[in-house]
Amino acid sequence: MTALPEPAVLVLEDGTRHVGRAYGARGTTLGEVVFATGMSGYQETLTDPSYAGQIVLQTAPHIGNTGMNDEDTESRRIWVAGYIVRDPSRVVSNWRANASLDEILVQDGIVGISGIDTRAITRHIRSAGSMRGGIFSGDAAALDAEEQVRIVREAPQMAGRNLSSEVSVDVATITTGIGERVGNLAVLDLGVKQATIDNLAARGFDVHVLPQNVTIDEIRAIDPVAVFYSNGPGDPAASDGHVELLRAVLDDGLPFFGICFGNQLLGRALGLGTYKLPFGHRGINQPVLDKTTGRVEITAHNHGFAVEAPLEGAFDSPNGYGKVEVSHVGLNDNVVEGLRALDIPAFSVQYHPEAAAGPHDANYLFDRFRDLVVATKKDAK
Repeated sequence: MTALPEPAVLVLEDGTRHVGRAYGARGTTLGEVVFATGMSGYQETLTDPSYAGQIVLQTAPHIGNTGMNDEDTESRRIWVAGYIVRDPSRVVSNWRANASLDEILVQDGIVGISGIDTRAITRHIRSAGSMRGGIFSGDAAALDAEEQVRIVREAPQMAGRNLSSEVSVDVATITTGIGERVGNLAVLDLGVKQATIDNLAARGFDVHVLPQNVTIDEIRAIDPVAVFYSNGPGDPAASDGHVELLRAVLDDGLPFFGICFGNQLLGRALGLGTYKLPFGHRGINQPVLDKTTGRVEITAHNHGFAVEAPLEGAFDSPNGYGKVEVSHVGLNDNVVEGLRALDIPAFSVQYHPEAAAGPHDANYLFDRFRDLVVATKKDAK
């Protein structure tokens, strides 16, 4: 006799409830409910540290058919706070898989829910904005509805949260560069992905991945040719220490490249503000205009915050770093997707040029960074 599926419920802070089936680990999990639009690459999404503190809803209805493997993970574990899917695959159909998605969710203690209308939830979030939520399964599924809502509403808001210490490495690691050596690159790990490290090493950098609490003197001690700030979770307005560190890097004249969270922190270091987007950009199909080339790129995103800056023309850095311009613009909503300093060697983008699951339209940015570092070294001679 087939066992009945175990119940689970998704509860949003506005009282919205969706009853479905338990998926992954059983228990209670809380976080900001967000949706990701990728039709593939769920393993890369789950292991992206940028998703720490967030319950991720996959808009693609069928998830898990390729299972999980040891090659496509972007970090040392799954980071999402919870997982929402409509139709999890009952079988794994890929020769590279060595476990099912459900097995790995249980292994890493990730509470999920399946069998609910993910399209309806996505439309609700697009209208009302990202909000706190909770998944309740096992014994917690039977809690009183009002008690579940109370628990959700007591969870911390994403705004004001600094999550860098939760995802960063504790000790430095080094990945040796490939081909013609450029020099030592200091990478501040705010939630860095393995594909980013691989792409930087492939450009000849000896990649030193450093803990997020590193000091400017510790960065100087590795004699870096440049500094890189990675993607990561949390509110950039809550990362004053990383901003001050970056200002010291810029004051030293070191070339700088930042992605995602690193873009927001460069904005703050230059003197710009940041703000929370209504529901953010998450997925691998976001159109962005590169104003330098006039090309439109399809790009991978995961950000709930953005930089405030004028989209047209150069402007003065409020913190005295010369002229700055917005280099990339999101075509769905005109959000700032990149910054370029015109008087110092620094630039950043709000998205993920490494995009291990694709698309690869923006991979050229690693070459642009290498060219900037080489040119800066020549000018210094």
